Amino acid sequence: MRLRCAVLDDFQKVATQLADWSAVADRVDVVSFPEHFDGLDELALALADFDIVVTLRERVPFPAELFARLPRLKLLVASGMRNSVIDHAAAEAHGVTVCGTGSSPTPPVELTWALLLGLARGIVTENAALRSGGPWQSTVGADLHGRRLGLLGLGKTGSRVARVGLAFGMRVSAWSRHLTQQRADEVGVELASSMEELLAGSDFVSVHLVLGDRTRGLLGPAELALMKPTAYLVNTSRAAIVDQDALLAALHEGRIAGAGVDVFDTEPLPAGHPMRTAPRLLATPHLGYVSRANYETYYGQAVEDIRAFLDGAPVRRLG
Repeated sequence: MRLRCAVLDDFQKVATQLADWSAVADRVDVVSFPEHFDGLDELALALADFDIVVTLRERVPFPAELFARLPRLKLLVASGMRNSVIDHAAAEAHGVTVCGTGSSPTPPVELTWALLLGLARGIVTENAALRSGGPWQSTVGADLHGRRLGLLGLGKTGSRVARVGLAFGMRVSAWSRHLTQQRADEVGVELASSMEELLAGSDFVSVHLVLGDRTRGLLGPAELALMKPTAYLVNTSRAAIVDQDALLAALHEGRIAGAGVDVFDTEPLPAGHPMRTAPRLLATPHLGYVSRANYETYYGQAVEDIRAFLDGAPVRRLG
């Protein structure tokens, strides 16, 4: 009996192009879904006849209720080696093996700098004006050299962002609850005395923390109020780390110079969401990890995970 595999949220329709699925073609039929399924009912209905599901990052939650409604599901492959929206205990209880894939921190670093540079030099505003016959030069760019870049988090992504900042000649400092002087010295950055000091003294603030109980809502109204009115905030980590209402208020009231955001409280972002029309905002549709090399890794290793599972020796198990 042939098995059926669903590939979720294949927005660009590239899942079967960027990996060689021939290793499992004799045993598995692959169906790619370019549309996003909203809500548990729609998702459960779409996946009812599938034995295997491949999902990207944390786009689609898999709670206990969903596993209960998918009795045919035996293997769930999620890109990356950590996924907070999968109920691993429920997966195990329903006999579903969960596997992951490799993931490079480099694409999010590059997008972080794309957003930061775009904000600093008014790229979108100036490009739109040039193409529409608008004013010739309407913005005055913010300098990077000699300015302070404050990083919330100095892990795999944050440390790489730091090194680029240093190459620009920026003064780079970092803070997180467990960041040590030794780690800061290894990367070559200053250890901020507190989050409050980092926010108040930085010209650019970039978020690179893992979402958890201690970081959810970490930057609220009081924290954003500490930032300079000339400062920029970039978040390519997780939307919930920054209070979305507080951020929108700060942007509308001009209390910060601008924000670059790649992550949102609801994804895909609804058509009428206020983030779509907020002033001083440079936003991208969660592109941080969306690059050819990363997708080749995700889908290529998803095929490996499927083959190993079918051979009775699952690899890269999560849980």
